[in-house]
Parts: sequence; C-alpha cells; structure tokens
Amino acid sequence: MRIAMTSVFVDDQAKALKFYTDTLGFVTKHDVPVGEDRWLTVTSADEPGGTELLLEPNGHPAVAPFTQALVADGIPFAQFAVDDVEAECTRLRGLGVRFTQEPTTMGPVTTAVFDDTCGNLIQIIQQNE
Repeated sequence: MRIAMTSVFVDDQAKALKFYTDTLGFVTKHDVPVGEDRWLTVTSADEPGGTELLLEPNGHPAVAPFTQALVADGIPFAQFAVDDVEAECTRLRGLGVRFTQEPTTMGPVTTAVFDDTCGNLIQIIQQNE
C-alpha cells in the first residue's frame, strides 16, 4: 500500500491552481470538469508520477469550521518537503507569500508555515542532517 493522493480544501479552485502552480511550482496532473467543480490535482515538478495533491472544493458544511479552526490555532493542514527552508522562504516571500511561522529548527527538522491564500496554512519541512 502507498499514498497515491491527498487533498487540501480550497475556497476557489482557479485561485488555488494558480497559487499551487505559479507560486509553489507544482504542475497540473488532472483538470477534469465535474459539475460546477473540477477534479483538479497537482504534483511535484520533480516527481510528476508521484503523490498527487487534490485541490478539493470546500463546499461541504463541515469544511469551513474545520479549516477556520485550524487557521485560528495556527495549525498547518498539509506539509511539503523542501531541501532548504530558508531559501524557499526567501523565494516565496519574493512572490508575496505571507508566513505565519518563520523558519524554526525543531530537532531533526526545520519548518516554516505560510498562508496558501485559499483557506489553509501549509508547513514546509527540511530534514536536518
């Protein structure tokens, strides 16, 4: 068994696709109309056959209170691995990304948290050697 796909709830799929591709650097894997929404996934440009991230519409009534509570408590909904948190923070800040947690070393990892502009906090993680 392996993880093939995971998801984040987003308040606007078009805005999310732009942020996750143009800003974060993911590439579109699937973009299929499904009624008013889309089956919309992205994947790492470095691993196009790897795990997909579904940009899931947040229309279910339980989603808004859940994601709002996470954001209010500063809890990231998803985590992405990077080689260098400091460099990635600098790059993303240059693109206007707002960080809610600056790079912080916590034992074997360094992390930072940013707002994805679509209703979530996202954590980036660097494994320290």
